[in-house]
Amino acid sequence: MIYPVIVYGDPILRKETGFIGKDFEGLKELIEDMFETMYHSDGVGLAAPQIGKSLRIFVVDASGNADEEPELKDFKKAFINPEIIERYGNPCIINEGCLSLPDIHEDISRPSFVRIKYQDENLEEHTEEYGGFAARVIQHEYDHLEGILLIDYLLPLKRRLLKSKLAAISKGKVKTSYKIVIPGKK
Repeated sequence: MIYPVIVYGDPILRKETGFIGKDFEGLKELIEDMFETMYHSDGVGLAAPQIGKSLRIFVVDASGNADEEPELKDFKKAFINPEIIERYGNPCIINEGCLSLPDIHEDISRPSFVRIKYQDENLEEHTEEYGGFAARVIQHEYDHLEGILLIDYLLPLKRRLLKSKLAAISKGKVKTSYKIVIPGKK
């Protein structure tokens, strides 16, 4: 099932998410739906709040970037109940976009590496380290679970300059190739 994407202005994007317990029903279907929604929207990552679910899960598939970073060849997975243990390395500035902020792309500084503890789709626990683009995608999607958006990393002046674009997004006055949910009009 392809979900519409929740866009800027919806309060769910600003809430911390709840943990997924062992008795959570429909986890496999949720993961499949999240991947399907992400692919349909041309994203490389998608967090549950972006489909209106306040759950601690995100999916990523950066395998399409394997030409630039060969280690991304099989980088497709679900991160359930993740916890970033450490962010480290030299800050790296890369232009980021977000499905929940269509038409906004900004240079964002993030640490180069991340160590993360999470559960996979079978709720088995893992602790892994990632660098490069994988670390970038993980940090971006993890932020969604904490109620943080990429615009929160911008200087106040830059955020003021985006105010009209953000207002347009929150009113649905934006064109996307995927369905969106306009805040207050579910």
